[in-house]
Amino acid sequence: MSLLSRLFGGRAKEAPAAPSEEYRGFAIRPDPAKADDGWRIRALVEKDGRSHELIRADTLRDRESAAEASVLKAKQMIDQLGERIFD
Repeated sequence: MSLLSRLFGGRAKEAPAAPSEEYRGFAIRPDPAKADDGWRIRALVEKDGRSHELIRADTLRDRESAAEASVLKAKQMIDQLGERIFD
């Protein structure tokens, strides 16, 4: 990568996001966010044209672990809130 690219925001491409998963009628798309100390738990939860972005302060060392944890946290939120997730 050239010096100019590094100075002005050029960065290596990240691996594609993990595939979407269906759970109780909701679509969960894990999308971990890069953080200084690893990967932050983040997912998009969708149903019937509505969406909610789940973001947690938790970080994990690798992207795959963060993607798995993102799905688990989204499922937990769906179990606890159901449709109220979109309120």
